[in-house]
Amino acid sequence: MSASAGILNDVSRETRARLDAYADLLRKWQPRINLIAPSTLADLWVRHFEDSAQLLPLVPPATQRIADMGSGAGFPGLVLAILTGIETHLIESDSRKSIFLREAARLTGAPVTVHTQRLEALPSLGADLVTARALAPLGDLLPYANRVGRSVAVGGWQGLFLKGESWQTEIDAVQPHYRFTLATTPSRTHPSAMILLIKDVENVS
Repeated sequence: MSASAGILNDVSRETRARLDAYADLLRKWQPRINLIAPSTLADLWVRHFEDSAQLLPLVPPATQRIADMGSGAGFPGLVLAILTGIETHLIESDSRKSIFLREAARLTGAPVTVHTQRLEALPSLGADLVTARALAPLGDLLPYANRVGRSVAVGGWQGLFLKGESWQTEIDAVQPHYRFTLATTPSRTHPSAMILLIKDVENVS
């Protein structure tokens, strides 16, 4: 059993029931809407729920509002909302996926607001934590996060971005244009993947 599986095993019975209801709903909707890659459905808990839950120990203690960019089926944003109870904004431009997210939030009682908009069209959400998983290269994520995150004048934002094996290439590509503080944590569910904790972002190009 992976370390992230331990995170889910340690949650309360009520929380586990909410996660189970979310998983059951996803399985029910998957044939109608391609919420996740079909090849990952058989390994749903590790590939999606545990992958999202591993962010939990990295959420800054003072976090009050999360913005999850490109939420898709709700990973990691909806999982974090269920686990933490923190106000969470799920941003998903696909209207069908947004309908699913609203139903999943209703079913689980998660403190979630769903925004069916493109990131470019959103006003600032004032989030102090911004998350994203398999959405876009870091060079695109940083300006999007600057848009939805809390401004520097009121403390700025921190980002938790789940990245695959090309994470270092993405870091190298943005360094001529941005200055930031970076901490890396190896993924518990994918051997070559990395979680990037980014803060103090400043555009220098």
